[in-house]
Amino acid sequence: MNDNQKEMPTKPQDLFDFFNQLGIEYKNTPHPAVFTAEQGEKYWKNIAGMHCKNLFCKDAKSKLWLIVAPALKRVDLKALPALIGSKRLSFANQDLLFETLGVFGGSVTPFAVINDKENLVNVVLDQEMMEQEKINFHPLTNTATTTITPADLLLFMKACNHSPVVVPVCTNDA
Repeated sequence: MNDNQKEMPTKPQDLFDFFNQLGIEYKNTPHPAVFTAEQGEKYWKNIAGMHCKNLFCKDAKSKLWLIVAPALKRVDLKALPALIGSKRLSFANQDLLFETLGVFGGSVTPFAVINDKENLVNVVLDQEMMEQEKINFHPLTNTATTTITPADLLLFMKACNHSPVVVPVCTNDA
């Protein structure tokens, strides 16, 4: 079965309904599909807040990690394992991404933990990102950007039974 035939377990509107239940304020801005942070830059000009990227990784012990960081900064995958108590990190495959987080490549987002009912994915949030006034992510699909506060992201994570680690994820160079 190819990606086009798979049914997403949670639709963006279901996510927004959950936000409403939690009292989370958000702004959703539709745009054409983007698959990289670089592609998204042209659509972000009028969206306030820090834009973020998400890396879905697996470590040497097969533990799963979702690393969330500023879009235009470099994540130091060599230094990060020591900060999070992991072993060597590498990118996990698309099938595992869909199986655990229910999203397709290019649509990875911390909001996808809504689908991680078995709590298989460990979430790592960048410290600088979490110090911003507003932060932006895809709402389970790469055809929009959703803006929330870092405090509301933590509220959402807690409601999804995830306890993210907040550490400096990025190197100083872009």
